[in-house]
Order: sequence, then structure tokens, then C-alpha cells
Amino acid sequence: MFLLDSNIIVYSYLSQYEYLRELLTSELVYVSEISRLEVLVYHKLTNDEETYFKDIFNLVPIIFPSQEIFDTAIDIRKVYNLKLGDSLIAATALEKKLSIYTRNLSDFGKVKSVSCIDPLR
Repeated sequence: MFLLDSNIIVYSYLSQYEYLRELLTSELVYVSEISRLEVLVYHKLTNDEETYFKDIFNLVPIIFPSQEIFDTAIDIRKVYNLKLGDSLIAATALEKKLSIYTRNLSDFGKVKSVSCIDPLR
């Protein structure tokens, strides 16, 4: 089971990364509510992009941060100095025992207890 990082969702929209769309239909995939927020708040989204991303978020199960996820994110942020969103995504992966599919190995890789996979490699 795995958690899609925001950047993988964004890449899946691009035709050269169309193969990533297969991940979106897997029964093993989840998305953090934080990723939904990160993707949809981008101020330059076109109507087509927004529709595509909203369709994804209607399809893929979304994990909402619990108190435990927030507590773990606090620890991650303190120890590894990750951005708040990345800390919450890493904490979600840890608490739910999920791997993270991401292009951001440089940040998530700091958290040794999180399994990270770059599906674009």
C-alpha cells in the first residue's frame, strides 16, 4: 500500500507521465488530505487541470490527519526540519504504514523510517 505525494498527482496530468495514471486506479493507493490541499490551492490551475485533479480526489481514498498524525508530524518537523506539508505527509505514511510515491526523495529520504519510491525513475 502506498501514499501518493502531491508531485506525483501533478505529474500524472502531463502526457509524458500518463503511465502514472495507473497508480491512481490501484486498490493500494491513498492520498493525504494535505496533498489534496497542496494540489488544489495552486493559483494558476486551469479549469481542465482542476477538473482532472478533483476527479482524482473523488476516486482515490483520502486520509485525513488524526491527532496521532499531527503529533508525529510535529516530531518529524522538529527532527528533520521538513516543510509542514511534507511533515504531515511523512507522518501519515508512518502512522498508516504506507510507502510514499514521490519525486521528493531529498526531503522524505531524511526520515529513515519512511519508505520512499520515485516512480519516475
